[in-house]
Amino acid sequence: MMKAFRAVEGYVEPKLRESGLGESDFRILEALLHKGPLPVNTIGPVVGLTPGSISTAVDRLYEKSLVSRVDNEQDRRVKIVDLTAKGRKLIGRVFDAHAAQMEDLMKVLTAAERVQLLNALKKLGKEAARRR
Repeated sequence: MMKAFRAVEGYVEPKLRESGLGESDFRILEALLHKGPLPVNTIGPVVGLTPGSISTAVDRLYEKSLVSRVDNEQDRRVKIVDLTAKGRKLIGRVFDAHAAQMEDLMKVLTAAERVQLLNALKKLGKEAARRR
């Protein structure tokens, strides 16, 4: 499984690099694109980054004007991160290209194999999470 993951990662990584985004930046922007504004402390677990790494990554995206940070009205210690118009445009374009690239790769599988793979990966992921 890890060998297949690394091969897929190697397939998509060059296109991602062309966009100017690193892999963790892509994961953060994609999460914000699909989940909407999020507190900084909840983004890390969603994208698999430690608290220190997520803070550094959000700072980097903020400096590039791809995200905004605003105080949470209920708790001023919490910053809410959202996409800026520039960030939304970039991740929209990059995500669409990524999805098309993945769709092209998935053509090697039949429709039944895709369903089987999706179900098997969900089952495996839930079991691994349960065993943690």
